[in-house]
Amino acid sequence: MREYLLVMLVAAVITYLTTPVVRAFSVRFGAMTAVRDRDVHAIPTPRMGGLAMFFGMVGGLVTASGLPVMRRVFEDSDIDRGLLLAATLIVLLGIADDRWEIDALTKFAGQVAAAGLFIMNGIQLFVIPLPNGQPLVLPPEYGVPLTVFLVVATINAVNFVDGLDGLAAGVVGIAAMALFSYASLLSFAERLTRITPATLTAAVLVGMCLGFLPHNFNPARIFMGDTGSMLIGLLLSGATILLTGQFDSAVIGPVTQIPVFLPVLLVVLVMAVPYIDMLLAVWRRTNQGKSPFAPDKLHLHHRLLELGHSHRRAVLVMYFWVGLLASCVVGLSFIPSVLLVLSVAGLVAVAGTVVLIAEPWRRRRPKAATGAVSPARPHEHV
Repeated sequence: MREYLLVMLVAAVITYLTTPVVRAFSVRFGAMTAVRDRDVHAIPTPRMGGLAMFFGMVGGLVTASGLPVMRRVFEDSDIDRGLLLAATLIVLLGIADDRWEIDALTKFAGQVAAAGLFIMNGIQLFVIPLPNGQPLVLPPEYGVPLTVFLVVATINAVNFVDGLDGLAAGVVGIAAMALFSYASLLSFAERLTRITPATLTAAVLVGMCLGFLPHNFNPARIFMGDTGSMLIGLLLSGATILLTGQFDSAVIGPVTQIPVFLPVLLVVLVMAVPYIDMLLAVWRRTNQGKSPFAPDKLHLHHRLLELGHSHRRAVLVMYFWVGLLASCVVGLSFIPSVLLVLSVAGLVAVAGTVVLIAEPWRRRRPKAATGAVSPARPHEHV
């Protein structure tokens, strides 16, 4: 556990320290987010912060390769090469998009190519552990397309949710922490090895997000851009894929009265908010005869702003729901009392709903009484 914490710290520190340098480079390079009608930020802002996150990832992996116990991850597989090659491709693609705004089809092709690099280096869905103890073995004709689908879907879900300062980094950081906690707790409960590629990838991803958030939280001094959103989406999908093959359900059996949760299901539930937002956006745009990638201002986080939440409060509300789903999924996998977990989750959900509704209502009351209209608050991000 200490080695994982060290890797997290190194990734966070390198990301944090290199972000100002990347910001200055982005300004000189011309990678700026202009103010458009659909945006909620008020001034042009550098948008290539994902490059600093890439440096944090490389630093975390290099640190892990030099640790006495953690280096076994690299000796037993080519996972590190797969992560670095796919991440490098995605970052180059993101830099080109942040500077010159490439078309959606080119980005999609690059995402598929990154998934292909994953597959070529062993990061692939080979099995899906099932609760009955009989894992579902996926032949290549099923495992390869499912891997590509999961990678591309996760990258775009993160890209779609990257609409407010600190939102994508926080949501992905929470999801990565859920994956890390799940893998660590399951290894501890079943006395299995804790040094695994999935846990390492999740730890590096947590550190990257933590290091970038101080620069990106409202008011953001730099955006991660597609360079960052596609990178962290790629790593999140990689950690998920690696986690599916980390435990053999035929050996460990059920951990609690509830069968072992599928790792893919874990991420789907934890990332439910971004996935739902992406599906609604695709349905909304195609229903209007537009491209699924056509931008608009109708995402869930935009609707929170319309309800009367401030920029920061809207982001914190999204954090709350993602964190609630994450804690419930992980908790239900290990706490014997299902009723206890569901009761606590229900109370927290009720409290969160009250806050969600009450705050905008409280803010609107003085306006209704006095007829005054407060000036619009400038927002800083897409």
